Amino acid sequence: MITYEFLQQYWWFIMSLLGGLLVFLLFVQGGQSMLGSLSKEEGEKRLLINALGRKWEYTFTTLVLFGGAFFASFPLFYSTSFGGAYWAWMILLFCFVLQAVSYEFQSKPGNIFGPKVYRLFLFLNGVLATFLLGVVVGTFFTGAEFSVGKSNIAGLGSSGFVISQWQNPLHGLEALANVRNLCLGFAILFLARTQASLYFVNRLEHEVLEKRSRKFVLYNGVPFVVFFLIFLIWTLLGKGYAVDSASKVVSLEEMKYLHNFIDMPLVAIIFVLGVVAVLYGILRTVFQSNFKKGIWYSGVGTVLVVTMLLLITGYNNTAYYPSSVDLQSSLTLANSSSSEFTLSAMAVVSLFVPVVLAYIIYAWRALEKKKLRLEDLENDGHTY
Repeated sequence: MITYEFLQQYWWFIMSLLGGLLVFLLFVQGGQSMLGSLSKEEGEKRLLINALGRKWEYTFTTLVLFGGAFFASFPLFYSTSFGGAYWAWMILLFCFVLQAVSYEFQSKPGNIFGPKVYRLFLFLNGVLATFLLGVVVGTFFTGAEFSVGKSNIAGLGSSGFVISQWQNPLHGLEALANVRNLCLGFAILFLARTQASLYFVNRLEHEVLEKRSRKFVLYNGVPFVVFFLIFLIWTLLGKGYAVDSASKVVSLEEMKYLHNFIDMPLVAIIFVLGVVAVLYGILRTVFQSNFKKGIWYSGVGTVLVVTMLLLITGYNNTAYYPSSVDLQSSLTLANSSSSEFTLSAMAVVSLFVPVVLAYIIYAWRALEKKKLRLEDLENDGHTY
C-alpha cells in the first residue's frame, strides 16, 4: 500500500533528480561566462554562442519545471524561501530573463544595442546564476533565517496572519556571508565552466577552440574540486539538522550528513560512483588528446552527485530546509508537503516523465548528428 510518507519521499526524490539535471544543464551558463576568455575572434565567439544557443532552452525549462514541482509538492518551502529570500531568487531569475532576451535579440535586424551588450548579459547570467544557485542550495545544509508559525495556517483569511516570516532584512542575500555557502557557490560556478569546456570539446569541429577548451577543463576543474572538497568535508564533519522520529523535535547533531550516508549505503555508493564519473570525464579529457566524450561521464556523474546530496538533506529524519534562528521552524518532508491527495494525483502524472525524457534525448541526438563548424553558421537559417 502506498502511504503518505512514501509519497513525500517519492516527491523529494523527484525534486532531487530535477536539481541534479538542472546543475548538469548549467554548462550553458558556464560556457557563457567564458565567451570573452575562450574565444579570441568574432568567428569563434559566434561558434560558441550558437553551440550554447541550441541548448539554453533545456536549462530554462528545467528551472521552471523545478520551481513548479516544488510549489506543487512542498508549498511551504516555496512560500517560505521564494517569499522570504526573494532578493536572492529575484536576482537569479532576472539573470535567466537576461539570457532569454539575449539569445533572441542579439542577432535581430535593427538591434540598437549591438551584440556586445547582449553578450555582456550572457556573461552576467553565466556567472551570477550559477554562483547564486549554489549559495541558495548551500542553505539546505547551513540553514536560513526564517520562522514558521504553523498555528497561523487557520488564520490565512485574516489580516496580519502569516505562516512564515523572514528574519533578516537582506531577504536571502545574508546567505552570502556564510563561507560554506560561498564554497558551494564557487564549486557550482567552476563545475558549470568545466562542463562547458567538455561540451565544446565534444561538440565543436574547430581545432583551435578544441585545444583551448581542453586547457580550460583543467583551469576550471582544479578550483571546482578544491571548493567542492572544502564544502563536502565541512558538511560531513559539521553539524546537521536532525528530526526526532517520535516527537518531531529538530536538534543539531554532529556529523548528521555523514551519518545519513552511513545509514543509507546505496545513496553513499551512488554518490561515490558519481564523483568518480565526474573526475574520470575531466582527467581523461585533459590527458588523452583524442578523447571527446568527457561531458557524458561528467554530466551523468553530476546528476548522481547532486541528486544524492539533496537526498541526504531530506531523508533519514533530516530537516531539508533548516531554520538557523528557530530550529523548530525547520522544514521537513512531513511538515511542508502538499496533501496526500495532491501528491497522489501528481504521482500519476509523474509516470509520464520517462516519456518526456525520451523525447528530450531524441531531440538532443537529432541536433547532435554532426559537429558544429563555422561553415554551418553560414548555411543555417537560424543562428544566434
